[in-house]
Amino acid sequence: MAGVGPAVSSDGHEPRVLRAKVTVMEKDDTAQFSENSSQGGHDEEKLLYQADDSPPLPLTIGLGAQLSVLCIGGIVLTPAIVIRAANGSEAYLNWAVFVALVISGITSAIQAARIGRIGAGYVLVMGTSGAFIAVSISALVNGGPALLATLVIISSIFQFFLAGRLHIFRRILTPTVSGTVIMLIAVTVMPIIFGMLDQVPEDTPSNAAPVSVLVATLTILAFALKAKGIMRLWAVIAGTIAGSIVSGMFGLFRMDKVMQASWFGIPDWAWP
Repeated sequence: MAGVGPAVSSDGHEPRVLRAKVTVMEKDDTAQFSENSSQGGHDEEKLLYQADDSPPLPLTIGLGAQLSVLCIGGIVLTPAIVIRAANGSEAYLNWAVFVALVISGITSAIQAARIGRIGAGYVLVMGTSGAFIAVSISALVNGGPALLATLVIISSIFQFFLAGRLHIFRRILTPTVSGTVIMLIAVTVMPIIFGMLDQVPEDTPSNAAPVSVLVATLTILAFALKAKGIMRLWAVIAGTIAGSIVSGMFGLFRMDKVMQASWFGIPDWAWP
């Protein structure tokens, strides 16, 4: 309940009674709570499995295959960009991609299985990071594979050191700072990617790569800005498909090596 009393004006005249409308919220609050509870019930009905549940094996395999297909592109792309930009050999590229896939698979399994104190205990896909593209290219150009391997080992040790002290850095590495750093990663990689747009086969037009990139970018922007609902999530995939179609029309794809490659095996041994 709320009481309303007389108020004396500042000029000394007779008191004026301030009238106020008192709204009783009990009914509205109860109705709102019931509505929210009802919506929460509907959401729980749509949720098939809780975080700790174990779905059937066929469903688990299907979801795992989908996640692998989505993540494998980024794992392969990072070493491909680094070695191509540094004019590395084809044999070195094959081994780098092979090792990146093997290490990513092993560490992802360890994260899910959680061996002792190592691992998160849930599905956490490990892979290559675009944050190291620029420095990796510089290492390959100036010191070769030996310098790159040294930097990989040193950076991994630093990651272990940092992981044990994340509670100290949380006040410094705020979401704003982390988001800015992530955006700057793309800025550092863009000049490298733009410099590779002229690396096309001799029998293809010189503007083949720029046109393919433009089509892919416009498709992504169109989906991101114009699509509604779940269709926005398909922006990157739609852009990749559109850019790949244009690239195929220009003859940028060389499918002969893909067709000749075996499904299982390791790359041919070659010293980088």
